[in-house]
Amino acid sequence: MNGKQAEQLRNGVQRAYSRVAEKPKGQHPFPVGPQFAASIGYPSELLASLPAIASDAFTGVSNVSVFAHIPVGSIVLDLGCGAGLDSLIAARKAGSEGVVIGVDFSNSMLTRSRQAATTARISNVEFCQVDGEYLPMADEIIDVALVNGIFNLNPKRDVIFSELARVLQRGGIVYVAELILKAALPPEVQTSEGSWFA
Repeated sequence: MNGKQAEQLRNGVQRAYSRVAEKPKGQHPFPVGPQFAASIGYPSELLASLPAIASDAFTGVSNVSVFAHIPVGSIVLDLGCGAGLDSLIAARKAGSEGVVIGVDFSNSMLTRSRQAATTARISNVEFCQVDGEYLPMADEIIDVALVNGIFNLNPKRDVIFSELARVLQRGGIVYVAELILKAALPPEVQTSEGSWFA
């Protein structure tokens, strides 16, 4: 994938996820919302206890924040936090002594995540708009990182892996959930926007 194609992919993905944040009940090329979250293992009582503004625009691929071990007092990175569902769950686990840093490239998603945190009265979480390959934090500061489905749609995944390694403390843990192809796609399919989310 050349530079122009990579930029086209990034912009297309950003538009698609921003549309979810702006109109979660619209038609999207991938599953969205609380029913989808419940279908992949988020307990219904947990979803009901959090603001709908976070779960309505949920677009992850797994219940990574549910099964992740997050000790009280942890510094947590939620990479590709979207509407903030995993961030809020992680913030509850980390407790008032911990902090969660949610990062995403969609301002529309971050508007939702910030509103969700305010509505839930969860104050140990902060959200910032950045690309995953340029994390705004010092080396070796993160105890636990959550990554719920961002690698398959980012051509700069090698750089993101390097950034995760840089910010993670020695002995820190990364929980990653991702969709994986069983075989390589033909080049013409890889560069077709209609196939990105298929």
